[in-house]
Amino acid sequence: MSTQVESALPDIDPTGIGAIPFRIRENVKAGNLGSWPVVVVLVIMVAYFGFTANNFFTAVNFNNIIIQMAGTTMLAYGVVFVLLIGEIDLSIGFVSGIAGVVVAELQLPDSGHQIHDVGPIPAGVLIIGVALLVCAAIGVFQGSIVARIGVPAFVVTLAGLSIWQGTIQKALPEQVVIIQDTTINNLAGYFFSDTWGWIIAVVGVGAYAAIVIGGMLSARRHGVAIRDPALVILKLLAVAVLSFGAVAICNSDRGVPFALLLVIIMLILLTFLAKRTTFGRHVYAVGGNAEAARRAGINVPRVRTIVFVISSVMAGLGGIVLAARLNSVNIAAGSGTLLIDAISAAVIGGTSLFGGRGEVRNALFGAMVVVTISNGLNTQNRSAGDILIATGMILLIAVIVDTVLKRRQTKAGR
Repeated sequence: MSTQVESALPDIDPTGIGAIPFRIRENVKAGNLGSWPVVVVLVIMVAYFGFTANNFFTAVNFNNIIIQMAGTTMLAYGVVFVLLIGEIDLSIGFVSGIAGVVVAELQLPDSGHQIHDVGPIPAGVLIIGVALLVCAAIGVFQGSIVARIGVPAFVVTLAGLSIWQGTIQKALPEQVVIIQDTTINNLAGYFFSDTWGWIIAVVGVGAYAAIVIGGMLSARRHGVAIRDPALVILKLLAVAVLSFGAVAICNSDRGVPFALLLVIIMLILLTFLAKRTTFGRHVYAVGGNAEAARRAGINVPRVRTIVFVISSVMAGLGGIVLAARLNSVNIAAGSGTLLIDAISAAVIGGTSLFGGRGEVRNALFGAMVVVTISNGLNTQNRSAGDILIATGMILLIAVIVDTVLKRRQTKAGR
């Protein structure tokens, strides 16, 4: 790609900002759009609802969107990994419900199986850990059937959808359990003070700048030209403006929600796993061509199994956040539009259904779109049917675009 740009633009520095429009054109031709389309759509949607929906542009609603988005985003992070290997996980909605049931039952006073504090470790932390281990076991179970036996993931996880839904209904004969543990409820209900909000913004922006600048210095030491240094600076400024702007808005209400910090932390950790580790490279290789990956010595069944474990664990974490948001769990945990919202978030964000293409951040952008649609239409007092239709239409458009881009990449020999 860089060579094509250089030959077409002999008088333009290929690492300069002047070559950006031409590289964009080449990327569009090759079907490599990245996250830009969904970001543009998100900006348009925010502008539309800002001018047409009452109380959309308020600090209270901004915090509500963050908390509403957090649980779905956790599930969507896991979906990205499953889609990267060209599979699907239909069980994540009720796996998230299983996690909610586990934390609710294990914190229930006088239940006979309540977990208490162990030394300096709060009971809530232990309960969350147990719930995630249960979800990991579900991931191992389902992933092993897919990877070792060869049963299609669609069938396995569809069966799992029914199994875990039935398990939830049998585990909650009392219909609803109130979550009283403060640590668990704080996942969605805790807000940092104004001072801590600013500290988080400073640390976050500083860490991002250090990573970016460190990468640039490393590239220069190895004699690699730094592409678009002006664009890098603009990105740093944009991250700083967005971070401090978000904190300012949150501080106008209750403060920065812990849910936002959790979303960012998991984004960083999972992005590192996908982009900076051998396992992450193997995930992309399996999604691109499983047979070629096997011949290259990659343990394909192991990669697939671990991916389903990641999907189930992230579904569990999302389910705990959703339970904390309601301070309770009922027999409908994991039902409704949660499954379609999580898958929509990953696909709308730009993760390919064909495997091998996508990033963890796609799930975040997609979740923003899905939740903004829901929140904006709710603010306009539109019906639940309108929200489902709008979400479905955007998902359909995203799939069509994904299919077209896949064809372009095939023609470009990618």
